[in-house]
Amino acid sequence: MSSPFSRRAPAFAIAALLACGAGAAEIKYPDIATAANPRVLGEFHGVKVYGGGFGSALAPDPHAPGYFYLLTDRGPNTDSTDADKKVFPLPRFTPQIGRFRLVGDRLVLVKVIEIRNAQGRKITGLPNPQHGATGEIAVDMQGRELGTDPDGLDSEGLVALKDGSFWISDEYGPWLVHIDAKGRTLERIGPFAGAKSLPKVLALRRPNRGMESLTITPDGKHLVGLMQNPVDNPDASIRKTSRLNRLVVFDPRSGESKQYAYMLDATSSVVSEIAAVTDRTFIVSERDQLFQGDPKAPSKLKRIYKIDLAPATDISDAADSLNGKTVNGKTLEQLNDAELAAAGIVPVSKELVVDLLALPGGYPHDKSEGLAVISDTLIAVSNDDDFGIVPDGRGGIAPKRLPGANNRIDVNRVYFIRLDKPLR
Repeated sequence: MSSPFSRRAPAFAIAALLACGAGAAEIKYPDIATAANPRVLGEFHGVKVYGGGFGSALAPDPHAPGYFYLLTDRGPNTDSTDADKKVFPLPRFTPQIGRFRLVGDRLVLVKVIEIRNAQGRKITGLPNPQHGATGEIAVDMQGRELGTDPDGLDSEGLVALKDGSFWISDEYGPWLVHIDAKGRTLERIGPFAGAKSLPKVLALRRPNRGMESLTITPDGKHLVGLMQNPVDNPDASIRKTSRLNRLVVFDPRSGESKQYAYMLDATSSVVSEIAAVTDRTFIVSERDQLFQGDPKAPSKLKRIYKIDLAPATDISDAADSLNGKTVNGKTLEQLNDAELAAAGIVPVSKELVVDLLALPGGYPHDKSEGLAVISDTLIAVSNDDDFGIVPDGRGGIAPKRLPGANNRIDVNRVYFIRLDKPLR
């Protein structure tokens, strides 16, 4: 599918102007910026675990052009031979935010902010024991169970505020966590009873498929998050048929929220990130989980869409019941397109902005996870390199190599993409 926005010749440019209030600064953006010299966190049977993993989310520093905050997820982990278990080679890893400076075509790590709980203790990425529990069992490289962490986060979405604090969304609760500039937790909000809470229906998220994306409206009033996949509502049987993914607009001051339907292109696709354009329009990264260079199963879907909430229907449930709003005894995830239309439910609109697979040189990574609006004609996309490891199929780890890319190990990169058509 061709994009009405992306160039037919080079799709992304060498230079772009970043407006930063009265202090506009000219920054030269490369086509691709690569994280410089990630350190080795550990080595297991000759397989190195790299200190990358910073591509889960991407947020420009609101005060410093050319600087970016990038977020890790819960830490190095891979699938076990047991479907209920996850292998954590470095179980004490603390999810963290890296502040990077753009230097030519390199991203240089200048600061790390480790996430801490309200008491100031470093958290881990281990699963939650109760609220937010996913049923995943964390084990080490020897298969020994590692237990849980009530403060653990599988961090995925990031908002950098002008006051120096951050909001993070995660895949466990799902949680929205407000941390200060030093990483200490100020507030933690989930779909559970509390002074403020997310809609209860979000607690039905699939394991490892929680609130993957997060942004804030330009007026600073509302956090906007998208789940990675449709929630298991009423149960996991909907995974084969439902494309209805939930977008949440949340007021962190009052705790009030609205929900909207985002229709995935396919039941197999996932949402990776959202970034605000205006208070009602956003860009969204939707993708499959495949590599473009894989000769056996090449990627077919790596797209950036512009969405608009204005024509969409609020699908919130006034009673905030566990299954949310229902229609004729069915959950919204159980409804087909015709039933949604008959119920007067209009999803958010979607307009293609960029097909990442059509970029010059393509997009060799399996994951396009971070997303940011630099200006009306320039966006940034980061990949998640998974700390350079993948499962080896025997309960251990193997190097994460990019098929069709000289077998090189995946590392964090940011793609700067110039658009022909302004986003607003």
